[in-house]
Amino acid sequence: MNTIQQTLQIDPALEVEKIVTKMKETARRFRKQGAVLGISGGIDSSVCAALALKAFGRDRVLTLQMNESDSEDQTEDCAQLLVDAYNLQTIDENITSTLQATGCYQRRNEAIRTVVPEFQDDWKCKIVLPSLLQSNQLRFFSLVVQKPDGEIFKKRLSGKAYLQIVAASNFKQRVRKMLEYYHADRLNYLVIGTPNLLEYDQGFFVKGGDGAADIKPIAHLYKTQVYQLAEYLEVPQEIVSRPPTTDTYSMEQSQEEFYFSLPYDQMDLCLHAVNNGIEAKQIAQKLNLESEQIERIFKDIQQKRVTNSYLHASPQLI
Repeated sequence: MNTIQQTLQIDPALEVEKIVTKMKETARRFRKQGAVLGISGGIDSSVCAALALKAFGRDRVLTLQMNESDSEDQTEDCAQLLVDAYNLQTIDENITSTLQATGCYQRRNEAIRTVVPEFQDDWKCKIVLPSLLQSNQLRFFSLVVQKPDGEIFKKRLSGKAYLQIVAASNFKQRVRKMLEYYHADRLNYLVIGTPNLLEYDQGFFVKGGDGAADIKPIAHLYKTQVYQLAEYLEVPQEIVSRPPTTDTYSMEQSQEEFYFSLPYDQMDLCLHAVNNGIEAKQIAQKLNLESEQIERIFKDIQQKRVTNSYLHASPQLI
């Protein structure tokens, strides 16, 4: 067991019991009969599906597979693997046509063409941030595009183009949540949200999209701890070994290059340090990094909390 696992070690059996009890209590409180959730073939939604099964049983859990034209092939394969492993009830709700109707792809590509005028609809794309570890300078998002022949190039994004690309891409999370609530309403089920603590704390979700839910069973757990639950719940190894991705853009993209500056396990340790007043030099020693680099990570964590407080805010009443 490595240092990070030791620091964030939990009792998976006790934790599962606690979560399942809370899920049942929530269903009784709101007079709901079961749960619905979207599955992406990722670790978080897979663990939440397994927890829902323990809480409500197979007949009262519905999973939705909501792929679209930019989804990775592995997303569909791993989601189906989960369905087969747990014998889950599932519905395939491909959202490509709905996204086309909203102008999701069109609006995104319009913004891309303000930066790369020659961009074509059959090209692939993603947006990335430079690593915090390399420099203390202000970071800007860049656009990466790939031609059908495989040629890749990168250009810095303007603020206006970045905002429109993100706004258009957010249709994906919001359409998925709309479908989850449709099925929840017709079945009188709870909607399960799947963010872990790192994502929830740092605002790595879309307001009114994957940020919306009736219960978030793992939002108090570091992703490292979610993996511990996955092992205990016997989530298929292919899912456990799959690197965390955003699965939002047509090019393969890690959460690290899009939003976080370090792999999830190292980010967990930094967030844990911030939450518990642990000095940067102690974390630097554990991660074999410079104290200055960890200080930048700490500062970024605090800045994201301030910037993304809007995402956590409920509607303001007068």
